[in-house]
Amino acid sequence: MRELVVVSGKGGTGKTSLTAAFSHLADNHIVCDADVDAADLHLLLAPDVKERHEFMGGGKAIVDPERCTRCGQCRELCRFDAIDDEFVVDAIACEGCGVCVDLCPVGAIDFPIQKCGEWFVSETRVGPMVHARLGIAEENSGKLVSCIRREASRLAEANGQELIITDGPPGIGCPVIAAIGGATALVLVVEPTVSGLHDMVRLTDLASHFRVPCLLCVNKFDLNPEMTGRLEDMARERKIAVVGRVPFDPLFTEAMIAGRTIVEYREDAPVAAAIRQIWQNIAGSPAMNSYGIRITS
Repeated sequence: MRELVVVSGKGGTGKTSLTAAFSHLADNHIVCDADVDAADLHLLLAPDVKERHEFMGGGKAIVDPERCTRCGQCRELCRFDAIDDEFVVDAIACEGCGVCVDLCPVGAIDFPIQKCGEWFVSETRVGPMVHARLGIAEENSGKLVSCIRREASRLAEANGQELIITDGPPGIGCPVIAAIGGATALVLVVEPTVSGLHDMVRLTDLASHFRVPCLLCVNKFDLNPEMTGRLEDMARERKIAVVGRVPFDPLFTEAMIAGRTIVEYREDAPVAAAIRQIWQNIAGSPAMNSYGIRITS
């Protein structure tokens, strides 16, 4: 069992559309949507939820007025000014650091764990899917990413699936770190822009730290062929395999509106052929090909 994580330096690069297309092309696999802060893979794969679970994340401080001596130490310690003059905690301002809980001299502050979101096990037309929804303005997205990756791994092992295809979060922050640790390989979806080049460098540095091999896919390559060349040159300098280019095509938007992957919506389109070739290149790459990932025709 291996895990391929599709990542990008920012949102909107086409990462989710490509993940959905790869999920349609692969066989004997599980899909995992680890972009829990802004999950949208379900819009293309229309999952039928079979299991629903609460995600319990960090705590919020609550002052017990019966135990509180109003000494004011918690207000002095709180760096977020979350405790007012009446020793009531503002749940929005509270960052859940727990300093007031640990240092209250009379133990008058409770710290109950909060429900931060939900995670799901579903069935889709391309196979099982594990995904989640983080609550509005909630934190601990990294913990939720780790939770659904563990569940995807457990489910894949139980069902004998040999591959997990994960739609990773954008950027290089905590959710991304939680999504790529222990992965078999990363597919970097990059646009041919100056910021895209910068994002690729940051992502490859992060992947190098965790010793996860990278594969480069340039989306909308024909909008800036010169920058596409620079991206691919940079990839080769860093010993990153270039698995292909995706041309700009309004068919992506049409497919999204129809709730289909691009390779389902117009399988005879040149862009669909390009994505099928990219998937074959991923399966044939040194990072993945020795594990026998099967490709559907």
